[in-house]
Amino acid sequence: MKRNKFIAAILMLSATPTLAFSKINKLFMRKDKGFKIPAGEGRLHGHIQLKGVNANILDVKISGTDTDGDLAIFEQISLSQGKGTPLHIHHFQDEIFYVIEGKYKFQVGDDKYDLTVGDSIFLPRKVAHAWTQVSEKGKMIVTMQPAGKLENFFVTMAALDHQPDQEEIAKIFSDNEMQVVGPPLKLD
Repeated sequence: MKRNKFIAAILMLSATPTLAFSKINKLFMRKDKGFKIPAGEGRLHGHIQLKGVNANILDVKISGTDTDGDLAIFEQISLSQGKGTPLHIHHFQDEIFYVIEGKYKFQVGDDKYDLTVGDSIFLPRKVAHAWTQVSEKGKMIVTMQPAGKLENFFVTMAALDHQPDQEEIAKIFSDNEMQVVGPPLKLD
């Protein structure tokens, strides 16, 4: 009996360094230089012009590839008054929006919020949310933590050679760790 416990303990301890090493290695392998992303530019993809959900332009400011997947930051130039996202869930990421220009309406769970310049909103993972652009134009900073696959979602939507239907949009959401659970948020 004691021997079985001893062997189990040895096996557990032998696995621990492997798990710990991968996280420690990740920290030591991070980039050791900062970088600047000029105003009006995207870091890796240039301007990403969306299709389907809205026609907004996204610039990747900090990519998940820059942070080993820990964080991503996007600047969104909103050009789609009255449009936004369908009600959806991010299964693994928290999302934060900071409004730089314009007005937006957000839904987080059952709660609705009006946001304008200087306002921020926190959207926790696993909680259904949506937003719609109220003003003619707008601009927001979007932060994802961890980065997840939202960057890939944007690139995929921009690369389409057609306007996707709701079924295709839901599939692209799903392929990028999100789930559409309802229609877009309507303006009152």
